[in-house]
Amino acid sequence: MSTSATPLDASALPAPRTPVIFDLDGTLVDSEPNYYEAGRRLLAGYGVPDFSWEQHTRFIGIGTRETLEHLSQEFGIAAPIEELLAGKNRHYLELARTHTEVFPEMRVLVERLYAAGHPMAVASGSSRAAIEAVLAGTGLDAQLTTTVSAEEVAHGKPEPDVFLEAARRLGVAPADCVVLEDAAPGAQAAHRAGMRCIAIPYVAETSDDPAFTAAGLLFKGGQGEFTATAAYDWLGRPVRSS
Repeated sequence: MSTSATPLDASALPAPRTPVIFDLDGTLVDSEPNYYEAGRRLLAGYGVPDFSWEQHTRFIGIGTRETLEHLSQEFGIAAPIEELLAGKNRHYLELARTHTEVFPEMRVLVERLYAAGHPMAVASGSSRAAIEAVLAGTGLDAQLTTTVSAEEVAHGKPEPDVFLEAARRLGVAPADCVVLEDAAPGAQAAHRAGMRCIAIPYVAETSDDPAFTAAGLLFKGGQGEFTATAAYDWLGRPVRSS
């Protein structure tokens, strides 16, 4: 007895789950105060007093190595970059393990994406040790198991390397991914990777940066304006062809 296959109804197929890649610091968690304090302590140990928050904000969104390379040149610090990296990571991990806050709406979004089966990753300019410490300390490691550190790729943001590596580890095409970013260099990296971007500027004064205004969805008011519902609904919209 022969049987014929019944054609599949496309409308009955499950909707594709958009892969989502999160920046960590300033996007998922408010770790910038910890990074600032770690940098301040490090520089003080090398004879640079009064490193200010305003000076720190110049480097938000830039990897730790690149930041320290700039600062060592600016302040004439002769120590090897590896020594500076180890020192800043040591200070930061002491702070990160004791107190790192997850932005409430970001936690809601992660939980909703996880429940719906979206592939997710974290791609950060932080060290692997810092990423693991923050995710474990906040409990986000239960949902965010794929991570990429800038230490593991050739170039940090604004180059696209960390995002492209995250897509590779997830087994998805870069063009299918959406990146959530708080800093202009990260938004620029997402664009260079061929990915859509949801931008949530950490520093309000940067919200008019072209890297942000080119984002698919921009919350100009930062985390105070961001909602998990708005972001999730946007993810479900059809991608417009250019």
